[in-house]
Amino acid sequence: MKRNILNKALIACVLLAMVSCKAKKKVVAVTSTTPQVGNTVSIPTTTPDLTYLKNQLAVIKGHQVTFNTFSGRANTKLDVNGSSNDVTLNIRIARDKKIWVSITALLGIEVARAVITPDSIKIVNKLQGVYLKKPFSYIYQYASRQVNYKTVESLLVGNVMPELLTENSTVKTDMGNVQLSGTLQDLVYNLMLGTNMRVTQFNLTNTAEQQALLVTNSTFIQADNRLVPSEINILSTIKDKKIQAELHYNKVDFDLQLDFPFNIPERYTPAD
Repeated sequence: MKRNILNKALIACVLLAMVSCKAKKKVVAVTSTTPQVGNTVSIPTTTPDLTYLKNQLAVIKGHQVTFNTFSGRANTKLDVNGSSNDVTLNIRIARDKKIWVSITALLGIEVARAVITPDSIKIVNKLQGVYLKKPFSYIYQYASRQVNYKTVESLLVGNVMPELLTENSTVKTDMGNVQLSGTLQDLVYNLMLGTNMRVTQFNLTNTAEQQALLVTNSTFIQADNRLVPSEINILSTIKDKKIQAELHYNKVDFDLQLDFPFNIPERYTPAD
């Protein structure tokens, strides 16, 4: 039983890392309209016409972070169904190819490592000597089926999901802040952006499947001439599963030459 719980906690940690990773170098003041977890900001302006919508989408796209590689380290407090753990997440990304995650506990001991590609998820649990090899669809135990690899990659650097930047969205503005909302198949989404066009709150819900994801970015920092969020709070609920993570980043870099070491020792056995 303890082994199963640990495996699920490590998997959840890896998957949460995929849904929210940003970084830290130079702190930038937060806009006063930044919402907190559990709150949303109501923007009363009426929906703009199609030309204005296209212009707003173009502005948002122009403020998306571009990169070839990304690396970041975050002190993270993870709570899985009431069981809390403090870990450090080290994340590396090769854009459009792979996401590498290393999880370390106290004293810098690595307890798990993962590699996520557009097709697969691989995780080794070094504490228990077990591994997991699954198709990417395994993430749907923790996220909506509308999530794909590119979606995850965008969320990792604080970008807007590409699927939301379409003319099917509704845009409302107020004093430079933007609300992007609409539906994506079975999902209802609501996205808040500050005056700098960076995401301050992201909410996805699927009532029929009892799924909800709320990501709040409460502080922004400059990293290699890019504005990215730090101090990220994530709350994910799917039926009886509840996962919350608080990330505080202390290092981030873009476009460095990175390695993605990963192997499954022969003595390791498949996870339950």
